This record gives sequence, C-alpha cells and structure tokens, in this order.
Amino acid sequence: MSAPKIVVQILGTGAQIFAKALFEAGKQAAKNARHTPQGAIGSDIAGVRNATSSSSTDKLTREHRMTLDEAHLILNLKQGEPPENVLKNYEYLFKVNGPRSAPDPPTTGARPGKQSTPPTHSHYIQSKVVRARERIEAEMRVVKEDSMPPPPSGSTQGNVGGVNLS
Repeated sequence: MSAPKIVVQILGTGAQIFAKALFEAGKQAAKNARHTPQGAIGSDIAGVRNATSSSSTDKLTREHRMTLDEAHLILNLKQGEPPENVLKNYEYLFKVNGPRSAPDPPTTGARPGKQSTPPTHSHYIQSKVVRARERIEAEMRVVKEDSMPPPPSGSTQGNVGGVNLS
C-alpha cells in the first residue's frame, strides 16, 4: 500500500467518526431542549407557566410575570414578613444597584491619561427589585381585601341616599 492511500483512508475514517459524533450530539441537544425537569426553575417564567387556574394568586403571577416565592427570594424576605421589612429591603437593594454618584476628581497629582472606571450599576437588577416589591404588595392587597368582611346586604338594597326606591 502506498502512503497517499493510507492517508486518504485515515482521513475518511476520521470524517466518518466525526460525522457520527456530530449527529449523536445533535440528537442529544434536541432531546434536552424538549425535556424540562419536574419542579425545576428554568427561568423567571417557569412559575408563570404553571399558573393556569383562575385563583387570585395565579392571576397575580401571570400579571406580574413573577411568583411570590421569586419575589421573596429577590428581596431576601421570608414569607409573612411585615411591610416595613419589604420596604426596607427594597430601598436598600434599589440604592445598591442604582447608579453611583461620580467621585470628585482629584485636584493634584492626577495623571492626565489615566481615566477612572465609570460607576457601574444594574438596571436589570433594579427592575427585578421593583417588580418583586410590586408583586409582594399586590399579594398583600389581595389578602387585605379577602380578609375584609363584606358589607351587609339586607339593609342597603333599594335605598339610595336615605330614600327608599322600592
């Protein structure tokens, strides 16, 4: 056998192996894309996808696109904490992730070519903090409305401004 023939056989075999591996990797990637693990939090929409009933909590989850648990995690709160803690954590996280004021430039000894790094902040995290606060406050309003007793229905029907309409 000549050397060029051996080189061609090696390249052909290598190409076949590579093609088979690429095909199997593509099959596995497609299988992984179709599969969602049970109970896994894949993204901020994972809980929204499961909110299919007509309960007030599910409506709020779809409206705010965030579950109550996610909101508590973002604001570092436990279930049932008072509104003061929600506001305190919100204000702290909003301020920490907001744009920082520029430091005063040094008047002496500064190198003209040396620029300080610009202040960094995260608008994305700030918006998540705001949405988390809104979600928790919406849930608190619903709980408050549900705990209020309904008005008496027998004494006010047909009576407007003290005048009986019957």
